[in-house]
Amino acid sequence: MTCGAHRISRRTPESTAGLVVFGALLVALATLPEWDPDRTLQVPLVTVLIYLSLAQMWNLLAGFAGLVSIGQQMFVGIGVYSLLTLAEDRGIDPYLSVVLAGLVAAVLSIPVALFAFRLKGGYFAIGTWVIAEVVRLLVIESDSLAGGDVRSLTRNSLGAYSREARDDITYWLALALAVGATAIVVLVLRSRLGLGLRAVRDSEGGARGLGVDVGRTRLIVWVVAAFWTGATGAVILLNSPSARADSAFSVLRWTALVIFIVVIGGVGSTTGPILGVAVFWFIDEQLAEADTWRFIILGTVAVVMAVLAPKGLYGLLQRWRPVQFFPVRRRLVPRAEEPA
Repeated sequence: MTCGAHRISRRTPESTAGLVVFGALLVALATLPEWDPDRTLQVPLVTVLIYLSLAQMWNLLAGFAGLVSIGQQMFVGIGVYSLLTLAEDRGIDPYLSVVLAGLVAAVLSIPVALFAFRLKGGYFAIGTWVIAEVVRLLVIESDSLAGGDVRSLTRNSLGAYSREARDDITYWLALALAVGATAIVVLVLRSRLGLGLRAVRDSEGGARGLGVDVGRTRLIVWVVAAFWTGATGAVILLNSPSARADSAFSVLRWTALVIFIVVIGGVGSTTGPILGVAVFWFIDEQLAEADTWRFIILGTVAVVMAVLAPKGLYGLLQRWRPVQFFPVRRRLVPRAEEPA
């Protein structure tokens, strides 16, 4: 759209350069199994990509929809046990079952939303945590799911694939989930749905006055986040083929750590989770043998950032040099500033 000497655009020179760098990085990551035969980088990257996928989905809910959930481990666990049931018990291909596990999580998220959306603020956060604990206990008590026991993917479900093929496919699935989660957040924010989300987050009453269907808007992103989180949970099981309910529904591993990552990077920004997961990777690599200290240090960094820099590393970056790597807002740009 043009307006005299100006043009309405989302692009900036930084975002254009960032897109080129992002594309080159994506190509390098997609071909990683070819130039990393020893898997020295591939193995830890799977975990990093899994956390990036979870962090982007939590940020979509909390940072842009105002839905601060402490129960996302519920959908991770549902993804894990859906994959076990579909692949191990029903004989469905385990990699096809990743998508089906996401669908199961999305369907089950709807009745959860009917209850949880009646709660506001802190009650919503605690309510989602309680619901997740109820689901965990139901899985433990279920004879068919055997959640109280350690369950594994065996040769019944994985026998058609060699160990090398399983490792590569799991890595590519984790990469697709991480990149897809980032793309979903950007595309949602660029749409009318994204405008409605931010309006609801800032003022629910004001959004209703402007004609935004608050319940429908929140339900859409809730179901999308549940699907993506459930599929990520299935990939978590593929990466570590054994699980039990306590680990699959762990609030510390799949929600608290994710919250730390987003807070460190910057809540409510598309780039924040990427910066936060980079910090997580650094701390995780330095303290690989000290699991307890890893959680303590990461939590401490998150608390310090929340107090001293509430907008996270992304906010500090904006103070130094305002850069929009994934711009979502339109702006009036003089033609002389247009990127080539």
